[in-house]
Amino acid sequence: MNTDIDRERGILSPADRAYLLGEREMSHEQSKRNAEARIRRRIYNGVLDFDLFVHTLAEKDRKQVFEQEGADDDLLEAVRSMVAFAYLGLEESGTDFETVLEPAVRSCEEYLAAEDDETVSVDVTFEVETTVESSLSGVVSRLEAGEPVTPRELFTVVMQGEHDPAGHEQITLVTTDHDESDAAFLERMTTYLDGTLRRVSNSRVIIDLEESDGPAYEQRE
Repeated sequence: MNTDIDRERGILSPADRAYLLGEREMSHEQSKRNAEARIRRRIYNGVLDFDLFVHTLAEKDRKQVFEQEGADDDLLEAVRSMVAFAYLGLEESGTDFETVLEPAVRSCEEYLAAEDDETVSVDVTFEVETTVESSLSGVVSRLEAGEPVTPRELFTVVMQGEHDPAGHEQITLVTTDHDESDAAFLERMTTYLDGTLRRVSNSRVIIDLEESDGPAYEQRE
């Protein structure tokens, strides 16, 4: 998660980011409600702007957005979050994500083919299969007992928002993947929780949440 408050203004102002990150306190309840309403309006109108981007923004400008030097990892993570936000919002409002995804992908593939003077038939398949592996309350109970959880279980607790993992002195995570994307995910989660990450075995890492002057990531032999 990008926690840089002072970035150039996008949908959110620096003050909006500070509020969402808990670094700006509102003295009155009405001020809090006003800030939340303002953020909702900005998100709504920001989403509406994408209709303009798709239909009017020059190709060279679109490409430059995704080709900025040094922004690859941050941009890809932000795009994942953008899709996740849309998926959650649509599902929670009773709209299947597929009803948005399918025509969007089809129209883009037809556009790309037309650039090569071709026509195409596009078949979009989107399937989601979920298996309940653990309850959220069970994950919280394990955290409180100091027992290991998976990185994705921790992420779910953070996203749900009712339990603050940062209240623990340390969190033990069981990992099964060791590629760069998994390591990057752990780094981002540790940064968000303001902790220090250390690997204690091939399948286990610990996020220390006490204050530390050490490096953000320590490899234990």
